Amino acid sequence: MPTRAPSKPRKTASPQPRKAATKRVEEAGARTDPAVVEFLRKLEHPLKKEVEAVRQLILGLGPEVREGIKWNAPSFRTTEHFATFNLRDPDRVRLILHTGAKVKDTAKSGVKVADPSGLLEWLAKDRCLVTLTDGKDLKAKRTALEAVLREWIERV
Repeated sequence: MPTRAPSKPRKTASPQPRKAATKRVEEAGARTDPAVVEFLRKLEHPLKKEVEAVRQLILGLGPEVREGIKWNAPSFRTTEHFATFNLRDPDRVRLILHTGAKVKDTAKSGVKVADPSGLLEWLAKDRCLVTLTDGKDLKAKRTALEAVLREWIERV
């Protein structure tokens, strides 16, 4: 039986971190996602300016808010996803507030959020919709939307 030559020692992995499979920003504290930037760059929607304004409003809620593409649309999260754009209709911008992809206790008990302005259209106990029709509508609802989003994040 022939003897084998001694094998060469294996190279050890370099101490440098591996690149992420997705093209997410690797910088510490980065909150924007290049995939969202690209999505919005390619977006052909009559209310694109309003979409960008809502995006900035959400990212401005706090340093813990991050964005990404989930369910084929820009979505926002802290520890869980809590809001996702619905941009199917050309005459409105819709933002779905939810509790993430996994079923939670809130699916039965519901999410309790103050909505004195009547912004929310409830789709289920743990999911609702905010609809904006144009820049004037966003301007009129901005303060109420920010308050609802802050409270929603606390509940999720």
